[in-house]
Amino acid sequence: MPGENLTRDEARERAALVAVESYDVALDLRSALGEVTGDGPRTFRSVTTIRFAGLRPGAATFVDLIAPSVSAVTLNGRALDVAEVFDGTRIALEGLEAENTLVVDAQCAYSRTGEGMHRFVDPQDGEVYLYTQYEPADSRRVYANFEQPDLKGRYRFSVTAPEGWGVWSNGAGERDADGVWRFAETEPISTYITCVVAGPYHYVTDDYRRTLPDGSELRIPLGAMCRKGLAPHFDADDIFLVTKQGLDFFHDHFGYPYPFGKYDQAFVPEYNLGAMENPGMVTFREEYIYRGKVTAASYERRATTILHEMAHMWFGDLVTMKWWDDLWLKESFADFMGSFALVEATRFTNGWTTFANNRKAWAYRADQLPSTHPITADIRDLQDAKLNFDGITYAKGASVLKQLVAYVGEDAFFAGVQAYFKQHAFGNTKLTDLLGALEKTSGRDLTTWAQKWLQTAGINVLRPEITTDADGTVTSFAVRQTAPALPAGAKGTAVLRPHRIAIGSYDLDDAGRLVRTGRIELDVDGELTEVPELVGTGRPAVFLLNDDDLSYAKVRLDEDSLAVVTAHLGDFAESLPRALSWASAWDMTRDGELATRDYLDLVISGIPKESDIGVVQSLQRQVHMAIEQYADPAWRPEGLARWTEFALEQLRAAAPGSDHQLAWARAFADTARTDTQLDLLEALLDGGETIEGLAVDTELRWALLHRLAATGRADEGAVDAELARDRTAAGERHAASARSARPTEEAKATAWASVVESDKLANAVQEAVIGGFVQYDQRELLAPYTAKYFAAVKDVAAGRSHEMVQQIVVGLYPALQISQETLDATDAWIAANDPTPGLRRMITECRAGVERALRAREADAAAGRA
Repeated sequence: MPGENLTRDEARERAALVAVESYDVALDLRSALGEVTGDGPRTFRSVTTIRFAGLRPGAATFVDLIAPSVSAVTLNGRALDVAEVFDGTRIALEGLEAENTLVVDAQCAYSRTGEGMHRFVDPQDGEVYLYTQYEPADSRRVYANFEQPDLKGRYRFSVTAPEGWGVWSNGAGERDADGVWRFAETEPISTYITCVVAGPYHYVTDDYRRTLPDGSELRIPLGAMCRKGLAPHFDADDIFLVTKQGLDFFHDHFGYPYPFGKYDQAFVPEYNLGAMENPGMVTFREEYIYRGKVTAASYERRATTILHEMAHMWFGDLVTMKWWDDLWLKESFADFMGSFALVEATRFTNGWTTFANNRKAWAYRADQLPSTHPITADIRDLQDAKLNFDGITYAKGASVLKQLVAYVGEDAFFAGVQAYFKQHAFGNTKLTDLLGALEKTSGRDLTTWAQKWLQTAGINVLRPEITTDADGTVTSFAVRQTAPALPAGAKGTAVLRPHRIAIGSYDLDDAGRLVRTGRIELDVDGELTEVPELVGTGRPAVFLLNDDDLSYAKVRLDEDSLAVVTAHLGDFAESLPRALSWASAWDMTRDGELATRDYLDLVISGIPKESDIGVVQSLQRQVHMAIEQYADPAWRPEGLARWTEFALEQLRAAAPGSDHQLAWARAFADTARTDTQLDLLEALLDGGETIEGLAVDTELRWALLHRLAATGRADEGAVDAELARDRTAAGERHAASARSARPTEEAKATAWASVVESDKLANAVQEAVIGGFVQYDQRELLAPYTAKYFAAVKDVAAGRSHEMVQQIVVGLYPALQISQETLDATDAWIAANDPTPGLRRMITECRAGVERALRAREADAAAGRA
């Protein structure tokens, strides 16, 4: 809704008019239980008292509130006419005084979209669970406020909840004799990180203790919670272990004690995000509680998320950006610090391998879209802000920060960070505040660095230029940097940047492993950087630019190194150079520089030697995607057959009970297609065949059944029978996905209607239906939905919330119809409909995927003809 938007100019103007002192928010959540009468939404009472200074007495401003109705508004004891001042999204305030008290009594709506106050009913036991999710601007769906990050205030929450419930918020709380939960006043924080969690959650406690440098004792009460139905699977001990390790790390490096008292972590249902950094009350998606066997990569991912959110307690919560332009001041830092802490403080010491292989792949993809933007983006309004929680703000920003640490030095970096926290605690900052602190501690002028890295878009490419003599001695070595043009439609121009990189030398040892025999570190700047340190040295088997992954750039190998890596990629002794090489190969495949069939050859030759399970699972996903989307369609069946048979071979060869065995079981299930292969899936599902060590638990059963449903081997009755075995929220999502995956016109029509023609599905169920609807091997069945998509998408975007719109617009775009006709249909729709900037961005990003796939297919077809 246009009325829900807030522009940067409006926020600046309001910040010049008011200074918030405190909020008292009283919520009555007893209406979460029982039936709803009438046709309106289920609502709860929200009474908010805001005390704030008027910096220009007599001026007018507004407070934000999205609510079905408002009962009363009182400003400084003066009752305002609700019909005059409330328009559904804002409450107009006139005649401000030097000191003001505003009281708003409203009926706010529970959500089924994961935004605002989300209400979930557990199908397993009928229990009701609530939680809030606000970023960037949904706290106004729960209480009246000044919804912008630089108007911080102190909060006191009180909550009336059904008997037998627990309630949690940012501050410590307890239930009084009147049955009302009252919470301690917070430090000054922004609206979007306030939080309430309520319901019959399973709650576990622990304690963190530390002696501070001044000799005082710090005690942080720890809590972790999930739904009662997940309690048997809740491994709170491991969550607390990572939490304590993270608190140790951040206290050691940040030099500022954790400032928010307690530290609760809630794993909640139907969550749109990975997690959210509400101070003292972090919320996570409950999929991080594993109902079946998962690989170590899943535990690493959870640990990284825990540490990412913990880093936000300082970067984002203690010190907050003034406006969403500087979103990177929290998200880039949290992404970087999450991986840094993971490697330094936990058992997941290969975290930088995962970062190189997964997070940076996300960044590279985002930076090659028409929507690419600088890390410090131009965020004109909330609509812009909602779309900039992307691979650039998170992963590119984190990659650039890793480079900054190498550039200024680790000690100088953390000294600057510590000074930044001390100077700006509980305040708001912008880019220059942090850079100024780092310049003081490092002695480096960061003006040019920041301009080129943070205020421009695009990726650089680094290539070695090497000559050797007849004896194999290096006679010249240089690094050539190029700046490919930005994608068509992107704003700005490509630039060359300063890079701090390492160059590694690798040779094959007697065991046939590629081991590092040399390393130098240097600054690369401009178009050509000579490397005299390597002149006169013996040529190794491989020269690897950006060794240790210090910078953010595409890296290419020289011809001799490429030949060795192609033959021995799986033979690198360490996981990080393997990951860098794998990432480079994947990037080349996406760019059409490496044919999909050659990428498949490379993976099949190297993946059996890959020990890092996270890399294995990434390669499995990438190979499948490459064959389905980037391969010449005429060769695709051959590629799929070869990959699926290889996956089955690896499944049978894997060590019983190992992570690799589980990963290969899932990879095989994803692509099984012949009668024999599908017979095996059925036999594994019904117990007619077993593979030693492979536990066909609840989650794996659903994976097997989903593929059987998608190939027509399992009907709706089979899905219903499996759901009867797993009558849980996860089971309902799996069943919804499996039903919509069935290869029938009826199944597709039903799924489409439930998502596009109705808005009754909860966010998580809608996501599951969309995921099942789109199946690689159902292109012909899905072809008619291209026209239906373009006929419906504008109305959908106009009538749903942001999260639901994004699911539908991106998830149902005809991405599998890889043809010029799809590009033309997209262009025609954009030209005829003049979509909002947000909708235009989503669709042009999807279009770019089809365009890239067409180029990659041409490259693969050319390789087939060669």
